[in-house]
Amino acid sequence: MGSLVVSGLTKKYKTLTAVKNVDMSILEGQFIALLGPNGSGKTTIINMLTGLIQPTEGTIQLDGQKVGTYEYRKKFGVVFQNSVLDSDLTVEQNLKIRTGMYSLKSNAWLNKLLDWFSLRPILKQKYGLLSGGQRRRVDIVRALIHKPQILVLDEPSTGLDIQTRKVIWKVIHEIREVTGMTVILTTHYLEETEQADFVFVMDHGRIIVKDSMEELRKKYAKYRLTITTNEASKLVEEVKDTYLSISEEYNHVIIQIDSTQEVINFLSTYRRYIEDFECEKDDMNTIFLTLTGKDIR
Repeated sequence: MGSLVVSGLTKKYKTLTAVKNVDMSILEGQFIALLGPNGSGKTTIINMLTGLIQPTEGTIQLDGQKVGTYEYRKKFGVVFQNSVLDSDLTVEQNLKIRTGMYSLKSNAWLNKLLDWFSLRPILKQKYGLLSGGQRRRVDIVRALIHKPQILVLDEPSTGLDIQTRKVIWKVIHEIREVTGMTVILTTHYLEETEQADFVFVMDHGRIIVKDSMEELRKKYAKYRLTITTNEASKLVEEVKDTYLSISEEYNHVIIQIDSTQEVINFLSTYRRYIEDFECEKDDMNTIFLTLTGKDIR
Protein backbone atom coordinates (compact mmCIF):
# COMPACT_ATOMS: atom_id res chain seq x y z
CA MET A 1 0.00 0.00 0.00
CA GLY A 2 1.11 3.57 -0.66
CA SER A 3 0.04 7.17 -0.94
CA LEU A 4 -2.99 8.71 -2.60
CA VAL A 5 -1.60 11.58 -4.65
CA VAL A 6 -3.77 14.34 -6.12
CA SER A 7 -2.23 17.00 -8.38
CA GLY A 8 -3.88 20.08 -9.86
CA LEU A 9 -7.40 18.70 -9.41
CA THR A 10 -10.06 20.94 -10.95
CA LYS A 11 -13.75 20.42 -11.70
CA LYS A 12 -15.75 22.87 -13.82
CA TYR A 13 -19.46 22.93 -14.61
CA LYS A 14 -19.95 25.42 -17.46
CA THR A 15 -19.43 28.77 -15.71
CA LEU A 16 -18.98 27.27 -12.21
CA THR A 17 -15.62 26.01 -10.98
CA ALA A 18 -16.47 23.71 -8.05
CA VAL A 19 -12.88 22.65 -7.29
CA LYS A 20 -9.82 24.73 -8.17
CA ASN A 21 -6.31 23.34 -8.56
CA VAL A 22 -6.25 21.09 -5.48
CA ASP A 23 -3.11 19.19 -4.44
CA MET A 24 -3.25 16.48 -1.78
CA SER A 25 -0.95 13.72 -0.58
CA ILE A 26 -2.51 11.19 1.78
CA LEU A 27 -0.24 8.61 3.37
CA GLU A 28 -1.09 4.99 4.07
CA GLY A 29 -2.95 4.52 7.34
CA GLN A 30 -3.70 8.19 7.97
CA PHE A 31 -6.99 9.50 9.33
CA ILE A 32 -7.80 12.52 7.16
CA ALA A 33 -10.44 15.16 7.86
CA LEU A 34 -11.69 17.09 4.82
CA LEU A 35 -13.58 20.12 6.15
CA GLY A 36 -15.36 23.12 4.74
CA PRO A 37 -18.65 25.01 4.81
CA ASN A 38 -21.53 23.88 2.61
CA GLY A 39 -20.71 24.40 -1.06
CA SER A 40 -16.95 24.50 -0.51
CA GLY A 41 -16.25 21.54 -2.84
CA LYS A 42 -15.81 18.67 -0.36
CA THR A 43 -18.33 16.29 -1.92
CA THR A 44 -17.07 17.10 -5.42
CA ILE A 45 -13.57 16.08 -4.36
CA ILE A 46 -14.89 12.87 -2.76
CA ASN A 47 -16.79 12.04 -5.96
CA MET A 48 -13.63 12.56 -8.03
CA LEU A 49 -11.43 10.54 -5.65
CA THR A 50 -13.85 7.60 -5.81
CA GLY A 51 -14.32 7.77 -9.59
CA LEU A 52 -17.98 8.83 -9.58
CA ILE A 53 -17.19 11.92 -11.63
CA GLN A 54 -14.21 12.80 -13.79
CA PRO A 55 -12.00 15.83 -13.11
CA THR A 56 -11.80 18.57 -15.71
CA GLU A 57 -8.08 18.90 -15.05
CA GLY A 58 -5.50 17.23 -12.84
CA THR A 59 -4.52 13.69 -11.87
CA ILE A 60 -5.34 11.20 -9.11
CA GLN A 61 -3.16 8.16 -8.43
CA LEU A 62 -3.06 5.43 -5.80
CA ASP A 63 -0.18 2.94 -5.87
CA GLY A 64 0.39 3.91 -9.49
CA GLN A 65 -3.23 3.11 -10.43
CA LYS A 66 -5.19 5.89 -12.10
CA VAL A 67 -8.73 6.75 -11.08
CA GLY A 68 -11.39 4.95 -13.14
CA THR A 69 -9.66 1.58 -13.40
CA TYR A 70 -11.10 -1.47 -11.64
CA GLU A 71 -7.86 -1.95 -9.68
CA TYR A 72 -8.14 1.62 -8.41
CA ARG A 73 -11.85 1.45 -7.51
CA LYS A 74 -11.60 -1.76 -5.51
CA LYS A 75 -9.10 -0.11 -3.17
CA PHE A 76 -11.93 2.17 -1.96
CA GLY A 77 -14.90 1.63 0.30
CA VAL A 78 -17.37 4.49 0.40
CA VAL A 79 -20.11 5.39 2.87
CA PHE A 80 -22.26 7.92 1.05
CA GLN A 81 -24.48 10.56 2.67
CA ASN A 82 -27.48 8.68 1.28
CA SER A 83 -27.60 4.89 1.38
CA VAL A 84 -27.24 2.82 -1.78
CA LEU A 85 -28.79 -0.33 -0.28
CA ASP A 86 -32.20 -1.82 -1.16
CA SER A 87 -34.86 -0.97 1.44
CA ASP A 88 -37.00 -3.99 0.49
CA LEU A 89 -34.21 -6.54 1.03
CA THR A 90 -32.99 -7.82 4.37
CA VAL A 91 -29.64 -6.82 5.79
CA GLU A 92 -28.33 -10.29 4.98
CA GLN A 93 -29.55 -10.14 1.38
CA ASN A 94 -28.03 -6.71 0.82
CA LEU A 95 -24.65 -7.79 2.18
CA LYS A 96 -24.75 -11.04 0.18
CA ILE A 97 -25.20 -9.09 -3.04
CA ARG A 98 -22.29 -6.85 -2.14
CA THR A 99 -20.10 -9.84 -1.27
CA GLY A 100 -20.88 -11.38 -4.67
CA MET A 101 -19.53 -8.30 -6.44
CA TYR A 102 -16.02 -9.09 -5.18
CA SER A 103 -15.99 -12.91 -5.49
CA LEU A 104 -14.69 -13.24 -1.94
CA LYS A 105 -13.34 -16.71 -1.15
CA SER A 106 -13.98 -16.56 2.59
CA ASN A 107 -16.59 -15.12 4.92
CA ALA A 108 -14.10 -14.72 7.78
CA TRP A 109 -13.72 -10.95 7.32
CA LEU A 110 -17.48 -10.43 6.95
CA ASN A 111 -18.08 -12.42 10.13
CA LYS A 112 -15.67 -10.14 11.98
CA LEU A 113 -17.49 -7.08 10.66
CA LEU A 114 -20.88 -8.48 11.72
CA ASP A 115 -19.53 -8.93 15.24
CA TRP A 116 -17.75 -5.57 15.37
CA PHE A 117 -20.89 -3.69 14.32
CA SER A 118 -23.34 -5.97 16.19
CA LEU A 119 -25.37 -6.80 13.08
CA ARG A 120 -26.20 -10.46 13.71
CA PRO A 121 -29.47 -9.71 15.59
CA ILE A 122 -30.82 -7.69 12.62
CA LEU A 123 -29.61 -9.78 9.65
CA LYS A 124 -33.13 -11.03 8.83
CA GLN A 125 -34.76 -7.60 9.10
CA LYS A 126 -35.54 -5.47 6.05
CA TYR A 127 -33.04 -2.67 5.65
CA GLY A 128 -35.81 -0.08 5.17
CA LEU A 129 -37.34 -0.89 8.57
CA LEU A 130 -34.15 -0.30 10.56
CA SER A 131 -33.42 2.71 12.73
CA GLY A 132 -31.03 5.39 11.45
CA GLY A 133 -28.17 4.08 13.58
CA GLN A 134 -28.74 0.48 12.46
CA ARG A 135 -28.85 1.48 8.78
CA ARG A 136 -25.63 3.43 9.14
CA ARG A 137 -23.84 0.45 10.71
CA VAL A 138 -24.98 -1.72 7.79
CA ASP A 139 -23.80 0.95 5.32
CA ILE A 140 -20.33 0.92 6.86
CA VAL A 141 -20.10 -2.88 6.79
CA ARG A 142 -21.17 -2.79 3.11
CA ALA A 143 -18.27 -0.41 2.40
CA LEU A 144 -15.79 -2.62 4.29
CA ILE A 145 -16.79 -6.04 2.93
CA HIS A 146 -13.90 -6.22 0.45
CA LYS A 147 -11.36 -4.96 3.00
CA PRO A 148 -10.55 -1.70 1.17
CA GLN A 149 -7.31 0.15 1.47
CA ILE A 150 -9.15 3.47 1.91
CA LEU A 151 -12.50 4.04 3.63
CA VAL A 152 -14.28 7.27 2.60
CA LEU A 153 -16.92 8.55 5.01
CA ASP A 154 -19.00 11.38 3.57
CA GLU A 155 -20.85 12.85 6.57
CA PRO A 156 -21.52 9.35 7.95
CA SER A 157 -23.09 10.33 11.25
CA THR A 158 -25.45 13.13 10.22
CA GLY A 159 -28.70 12.78 12.15
CA LEU A 160 -27.38 10.13 14.55
CA ASP A 161 -27.43 10.56 18.31
CA ILE A 162 -24.13 11.09 20.09
CA GLN A 163 -24.08 7.61 21.67
CA THR A 164 -24.46 5.91 18.27
CA ARG A 165 -21.75 8.13 16.78
CA LYS A 166 -19.35 7.19 19.57
CA VAL A 167 -20.01 3.46 19.09
CA ILE A 168 -19.43 3.69 15.33
CA TRP A 169 -16.19 5.64 15.73
CA LYS A 170 -14.89 3.29 18.40
CA VAL A 171 -15.25 0.36 15.98
CA ILE A 172 -13.76 2.25 13.02
CA HIS A 173 -10.67 3.15 15.04
CA GLU A 174 -10.33 -0.49 16.15
CA ILE A 175 -10.45 -1.62 12.51
CA ARG A 176 -7.82 0.97 11.60
CA GLU A 177 -5.50 -0.45 14.23
CA VAL A 178 -5.99 -4.00 12.92
CA THR A 179 -5.77 -3.28 9.17
CA GLY A 180 -3.78 -0.05 8.78
CA MET A 181 -6.67 1.29 6.70
CA THR A 182 -6.71 4.93 5.59
CA VAL A 183 -9.85 6.92 6.50
CA ILE A 184 -11.02 10.09 4.72
CA LEU A 185 -13.82 11.89 6.55
CA THR A 186 -16.12 14.79 5.81
CA THR A 187 -18.39 15.75 8.71
CA HIS A 188 -20.46 18.50 10.34
CA TYR A 189 -19.53 17.13 13.77
CA LEU A 190 -16.07 18.60 14.27
CA GLU A 191 -15.51 16.71 17.53
CA GLU A 192 -15.16 13.62 15.27
CA THR A 193 -12.00 15.13 13.76
CA GLU A 194 -10.11 15.50 17.05
CA GLN A 195 -8.18 12.25 16.41
CA ALA A 196 -7.36 13.08 12.79
CA ASP A 197 -3.72 12.91 11.70
CA PHE A 198 -4.11 15.57 9.04
CA VAL A 199 -6.72 18.18 8.13
CA PHE A 200 -7.60 19.82 4.82
CA VAL A 201 -9.87 22.87 5.10
CA MET A 202 -11.70 23.97 1.94
CA ASP A 203 -13.51 27.16 0.99
CA HIS A 204 -14.76 28.28 -2.42
CA GLY A 205 -13.34 25.19 -4.11
CA ARG A 206 -9.80 25.67 -2.83
CA ILE A 207 -7.82 24.16 0.02
CA ILE A 208 -7.07 27.12 2.27
CA VAL A 209 -5.31 25.21 5.04
CA LYS A 210 -3.60 21.82 5.16
CA ASP A 211 -1.79 20.80 8.30
CA SER A 212 -1.58 18.21 11.05
CA MET A 213 -4.11 18.42 13.84
CA GLU A 214 -1.26 19.07 16.27
CA GLU A 215 -0.02 22.07 14.28
CA LEU A 216 -3.54 23.47 13.82
CA ARG A 217 -4.01 23.44 17.58
CA LYS A 218 -0.65 25.12 18.13
CA LYS A 219 -1.33 27.85 15.55
CA TYR A 220 -5.00 28.60 16.05
CA ALA A 221 -6.29 27.23 19.37
CA LYS A 222 -6.32 29.83 22.11
CA TYR A 223 -7.49 29.84 25.73
CA ARG A 224 -10.69 31.44 26.96
CA LEU A 225 -10.13 32.57 30.54
CA THR A 226 -13.23 33.58 32.49
CA ILE A 227 -12.56 35.46 35.72
CA THR A 228 -15.22 35.84 38.41
CA THR A 229 -14.60 39.09 40.27
CA ASN A 230 -16.39 41.79 42.25
CA GLU A 231 -14.19 44.41 40.57
CA ALA A 232 -14.74 43.61 36.90
CA SER A 233 -14.50 47.19 35.66
CA LYS A 234 -11.23 47.81 37.52
CA LEU A 235 -9.71 44.60 36.13
CA VAL A 236 -10.74 45.46 32.57
CA GLU A 237 -9.29 48.96 32.89
CA GLU A 238 -5.98 47.57 34.14
CA VAL A 239 -5.49 44.91 31.45
CA LYS A 240 -7.22 46.39 28.38
CA ASP A 241 -3.99 47.65 26.81
CA THR A 242 -2.30 44.26 27.21
CA TYR A 243 -5.10 41.91 26.10
CA LEU A 244 -6.93 42.94 22.94
CA SER A 245 -9.72 40.38 23.21
CA ILE A 246 -11.47 41.14 26.50
CA SER A 247 -15.09 41.54 27.53
CA GLU A 248 -17.03 42.23 30.69
CA GLU A 249 -20.28 40.48 31.62
CA TYR A 250 -21.70 41.41 35.02
CA ASN A 251 -19.16 40.05 37.53
CA HIS A 252 -17.20 38.15 34.87
CA VAL A 253 -14.24 39.21 32.74
CA ILE A 254 -13.56 37.05 29.67
CA ILE A 255 -10.12 37.16 28.10
CA GLN A 256 -8.59 35.37 25.13
CA ILE A 257 -5.03 34.26 25.89
CA ASP A 258 -2.50 32.54 23.64
CA SER A 259 -0.73 30.03 25.88
CA THR A 260 -0.89 28.15 29.17
CA GLN A 261 2.09 30.11 30.47
CA GLU A 262 0.27 33.38 29.80
CA VAL A 263 -2.77 32.04 31.67
CA ILE A 264 -0.57 31.21 34.66
CA ASN A 265 1.09 34.62 34.52
CA PHE A 266 -2.28 36.38 34.38
CA LEU A 267 -3.68 34.48 37.35
CA SER A 268 -0.56 35.24 39.36
CA THR A 269 -0.38 38.94 38.44
CA TYR A 270 -4.05 39.74 39.00
CA ARG A 271 -4.90 37.29 41.77
CA ARG A 272 -6.08 40.16 44.01
CA TYR A 273 -9.12 40.56 41.74
CA ILE A 274 -9.96 36.87 41.31
CA GLU A 275 -12.81 35.21 43.22
CA ASP A 276 -12.91 32.22 40.86
CA PHE A 277 -11.85 31.35 37.31
CA GLU A 278 -12.47 28.91 34.48
CA CYS A 279 -10.16 28.18 31.54
CA GLU A 280 -11.14 26.44 28.29
CA LYS A 281 -9.07 25.70 25.19
CA ASP A 282 -10.60 26.27 21.75
CA ASP A 283 -12.02 23.15 20.10
CA MET A 284 -12.17 22.34 16.38
CA ASN A 285 -15.40 24.33 15.95
CA THR A 286 -13.63 27.51 17.07
CA ILE A 287 -10.53 26.76 14.99
CA PHE A 288 -12.71 26.18 11.92
CA LEU A 289 -14.51 29.49 12.49
CA THR A 290 -11.15 31.23 12.80
CA LEU A 291 -9.93 29.76 9.50
CA THR A 292 -13.05 30.29 7.37
CA GLY A 293 -15.03 32.95 9.18
CA LYS A 294 -18.01 30.59 8.83
CA ASP A 295 -19.78 28.03 10.94
CA ILE A 296 -19.36 24.43 9.67
CA ARG A 297 -23.12 24.09 9.25
